[in-house]
Amino acid sequence: MNFQRPAIGRQPTRRIFLLSPASLAGRRAELLFRETAAFELANRLQHAGASLGEIFSFISGLYFRGKLAYASAFCEPLSSQSIFVITATHGLLAPDVPIRRERLYEMAQVPISASDPRYRIPLERDVTRLAAQIGKADEIVLLGSIGTPKYLGPLCSILGERVMVPSEFIGRGDMSRGSLMLRAVRDRTPLSYIPAARMVQMREARLSRAAR
Repeated sequence: MNFQRPAIGRQPTRRIFLLSPASLAGRRAELLFRETAAFELANRLQHAGASLGEIFSFISGLYFRGKLAYASAFCEPLSSQSIFVITATHGLLAPDVPIRRERLYEMAQVPISASDPRYRIPLERDVTRLAAQIGKADEIVLLGSIGTPKYLGPLCSILGERVMVPSEFIGRGDMSRGSLMLRAVRDRTPLSYIPAARMVQMREARLSRAAR
């Protein structure tokens, strides 16, 4: 994975979007893995390959499609490397990277868990490289689950306070988040971002109040 260093003297904060992957354990993923699958996407996946973003949008539907549409709408227009997809075995990949079925099947065998080195080590490698090539004022926006440490754990351990999450994600499920992002694209109104560390504090405070 190659990252381009921002031009010298560049002042505005750059936002890089990291998208959580689609689950490869569901029924729509199973359709792509079938040897007899003959529809157009499955055929390309088996032979020439299809883009990772297209594959995950097919598998996840509303949620991943919303993430990709949102990131595409609000990323830095002059940078081709402002959107990356978190993967189970290959760290960060651009959504336009072509993937063949064998590689997708390999991803399906590894759980997204911070305790699994097959997932964590490639992710930490790419995030460390990213951290070294972005400015101190740049932000990394996670579009994905904020309720578990599987993404925020590795990201925050390397990027610290530069990791941001949409505040509107708090308390919402996947489908609701997908709809929210598509509405934001339609209205051309970006979501509000807060540091992931603050979101964790808010969640812990709610749990503390509920336990009283």
